[in-house]
Amino acid sequence: MFLDIHGHTMRFRDPRHRTLTKLLPPEELIAQWPTWDIDRAVLLPLVHHEAGLPMQSNEDILDVCTDFPGKFIPFCNLDPRYHHNTPEADFTPVLEHYRAMGCKGIGEMCASLWWDDPRMLNMLGHIEKSGLPLLFHVGQETGTYGVVDDFRLSKLEMVLARFPKLQFIGHSMAIWSAISGDCSVENWLGYPTGPVTPGGRLVELLRRYDNLWCDISAGSGNNGLTRDPGFGHGFMEEFQDRILWGSDLCWPGQEVPQTATLKNALAGGNISRQVFDKIARGNAMELLGL
Repeated sequence: MFLDIHGHTMRFRDPRHRTLTKLLPPEELIAQWPTWDIDRAVLLPLVHHEAGLPMQSNEDILDVCTDFPGKFIPFCNLDPRYHHNTPEADFTPVLEHYRAMGCKGIGEMCASLWWDDPRMLNMLGHIEKSGLPLLFHVGQETGTYGVVDDFRLSKLEMVLARFPKLQFIGHSMAIWSAISGDCSVENWLGYPTGPVTPGGRLVELLRRYDNLWCDISAGSGNNGLTRDPGFGHGFMEEFQDRILWGSDLCWPGQEVPQTATLKNALAGGNISRQVFDKIARGNAMELLGL
């Protein structure tokens, strides 16, 4: 069974909100799990307006976890502009509060600010001090959402080096297109196909910084692993200790191909049972202290 590092839910459907129906209420989300062999999921609050979704509180996620014991693991989420929009904001008390309430990490970070924005750097310093991991989505400054970087992920590298004790969990097309050396301005926010070429920045960063993890959820993660199956199998073998299985399951009938990707790799003898078990749930259990 899979432990899902990337889950979303909204407790109520409300026709007044156009986008709200795209997120499954918790009981409907759980009902989808057997299809994909999921038995537990991290819940990521939606707090950034850039994503174009209804805002969600950390308390709402904590309530869902209370109402469905043993099913969900809460993350909290904050915006770097929170608390007077200043790089001097003290995030430590609020992070300590949510950690005491049972939150095991922070995310999904979607604020459209550059990694080296002083407000972002300030918040990252407090998160590092908290000991909680950070799950993030990378995008560009306009037209998408997510922490802003260039296609070479140069700003991400800067914060990986600056905050070595902070565990960064990478997600989104911008992360997974960088698995290949042919990542470019034209394709880094899409789903590139074809063989993976040498020089991928994601591979370089994973080799250089042991505080970077990969979230294989959504089409982007699965595309990164399957566009070049031989490379994908080697990638899972090499980085077996820092790959996390996720779904990003949001709406009824959504496909979650990551289940088949891992099962087929195991059945074909392309990855070992040890690698499968680590990616399926073992790495998440260790990272989150479960």
